[in-house]
Amino acid sequence: MQWIAHSNNSLGLTQNLSEHLLGVAERMKKFSGNPRFDSIFYYTGLLHDIGKYQLAFQKYLLEGGKRGSVPHSRWGAALSTIYYNFEAAFAIDGHHKGLPDRGELKVDLYEIEDPANPVLSSIRSSFLKDINPNESDLNYKDTGLRGVDKEVFIRMLFSALTDADWLDTENHFSSSLSESRFTKTLDAGFLLEKLSAEIRKKSKDGVINQLRNKVREYAISMASSEPGFFSMALPTGMGKTLTSVSWALKHAQYNDLKRIIIVLPFISIIDQTAQELSSIFGDEWVLEHHSGFNEDEDTNKDVADEAIQDGTYLKRLATENWDYPVIVTTSVQFFESLFGNKPSKCRKVHNISRSIVIFDEVQTLPKELVIPTLSILKSVHSVMGTSFLFCTATQPAFEKNDDFNGIENIKPLVENQKEVFDSTRRVEYSSIENYQPVTIDILCDQVLQQNVSALCIFNTKKQALFFFNALKSASKDKIYHLSTGMYPAHRKEVINKIRESLINTEKIIVSSTQLIEAGVDFDFPCVFRETAPLESIIQSAGRCNREGKMKKPGKVFIFSIINSGAPDKQYRSLAEFANSLYKGNELLLFDHDFYKEYYRKTLKLFIDADKKKIEDERKAFNFNSVAQLYRLIENDTTAVFIYCDASKDLYERIRYKPVLSRQDYREMQQYSVQVYNKFLIDNIDKLVKEPQDYWKWCGEYSNEFGISTDNPLLIF
Repeated sequence: MQWIAHSNNSLGLTQNLSEHLLGVAERMKKFSGNPRFDSIFYYTGLLHDIGKYQLAFQKYLLEGGKRGSVPHSRWGAALSTIYYNFEAAFAIDGHHKGLPDRGELKVDLYEIEDPANPVLSSIRSSFLKDINPNESDLNYKDTGLRGVDKEVFIRMLFSALTDADWLDTENHFSSSLSESRFTKTLDAGFLLEKLSAEIRKKSKDGVINQLRNKVREYAISMASSEPGFFSMALPTGMGKTLTSVSWALKHAQYNDLKRIIIVLPFISIIDQTAQELSSIFGDEWVLEHHSGFNEDEDTNKDVADEAIQDGTYLKRLATENWDYPVIVTTSVQFFESLFGNKPSKCRKVHNISRSIVIFDEVQTLPKELVIPTLSILKSVHSVMGTSFLFCTATQPAFEKNDDFNGIENIKPLVENQKEVFDSTRRVEYSSIENYQPVTIDILCDQVLQQNVSALCIFNTKKQALFFFNALKSASKDKIYHLSTGMYPAHRKEVINKIRESLINTEKIIVSSTQLIEAGVDFDFPCVFRETAPLESIIQSAGRCNREGKMKKPGKVFIFSIINSGAPDKQYRSLAEFANSLYKGNELLLFDHDFYKEYYRKTLKLFIDADKKKIEDERKAFNFNSVAQLYRLIENDTTAVFIYCDASKDLYERIRYKPVLSRQDYREMQQYSVQVYNKFLIDNIDKLVKEPQDYWKWCGEYSNEFGISTDNPLLIF
């Protein structure tokens, strides 16, 4: 009998099951990243779809039927347990529905993992006859991994299986799409030449530029270290991006690593960083990935049904797998994929292996998740051979000590950190009304009295919008607004206008949320910052006199607003605690060690560093539970495509396509806004669900502040 894996493609050809199993197995072996893992990867691929060796499933595949009536994933998982390959059992059981909890796996395999089970026995016999492997090779070979390292290995195995399965399936259903898939590999030497040429164009005059070059040269001299954990603690304005990428390329060259992944906390920084790196290396080398347009498992449920293999099925295959030399992404994308359990999100995880991950502005990671976060990074390093670089002006105390299970050895890439920080003081700090809450109108007066360009940063979108509207009434100056209610291409346009105004020494005032306080290299003579956690205060100051060109220090004013809100209770508590430490002694804000001490105290006094007990769930191999618990953003958000004059041409290109490609989704990111799910409910009359399963915004969109609604707080 001819067993098939997939039904007719556009040429009317089916795919043989043996061809699919062997194809996935070979891809899996290439994905292992370590010779000692080759065997388990290969045989996981070989066993993943053996449940299709059922006459009932063959009929279901060709004729259709009730969804889930003939399950196939659990049979491969069951046979894996007979060969004592429990890692493979997790990956195979979840390769359509997602990695299960340990108890869920036991339920799935209850009564069927007995070798005497007639269905399993028949499947096993058909598989061995069709593939003819050496059955002794299927027996488990111990990887030597234990505990949370084994848990990460299962995540890697699951990710590789998802990617290999989907790539092989894509090759059957859409060979032209498969053949056109991006295949460029990291050429560290070539990119180093490009980067060096760009750096040579920059001015070498002045103390700051000389210090930047000295810092970069030292970091590069440390690149020949083995993969591990590294830190780059530098004041804002010291060129962390180019210095860290210079080190990473040299480190990749020395250790034969395969990609660089830059992880940033805010979409606004991604816009700038991806644009900067693309201009240096070329668009073909850099992937910008932040939107989750095609990763909604709830709306993608049908693609798990092997009987539905039309355009809808191909939609799943377009999800991002990070097969790129340089990737710029968000903390949410990175960590919620790493801790996730769904195929679409986790597909990319195996490509973190043998890579360099640069965390820019690492201080923004939620403190109540710091223990599981650092723990999984330690396991990724141990299992996947990945290097991690922590970059920030405010380096958290991530080192291991008696009270904190952090990282044992973080190698600094900055020589004489205190000297670097002391030599780059460029501002002076002051309070408004000794931190007593003031009205928006009083704040407007204070800002206008400075009679210079000013950047004003607020903790909420609501206050930023109130201040923006108040300024428009009180001043004839050019006023700008920035928030996450604006789609990325719009934000880029406004940011470029702000830069142009600053270069032309026009007097401007910018009202912004905290998205601006890290990674956006503005240089204002004056910055106003609402009271906030210590890292936010220091980062905001980095937008003031950034280049050190002013004859006098730039001015940073810290203020409180009457009836002001906060992103959450913890944010408010940390803002108040930080203020209690530096109030009346603002010189502490220049002390490099002050932030580390503040970080240690906050973990002791305010925060349970593993509040949700995620580590316990990881040790128990409860993948589904971990995915539900690990949330960088507590409220789920959804990407909404903004239909407007700027996006109209793109929309017309994609609106009649039955299936959108990865490139389509990448272009859509530039015109998307992340909104809370309550926003979808409250504004359903202004939204359209397109046939390709994404939301389109048809309501008002302001050229000044983005999506226009009665409640800006519903926009992430």
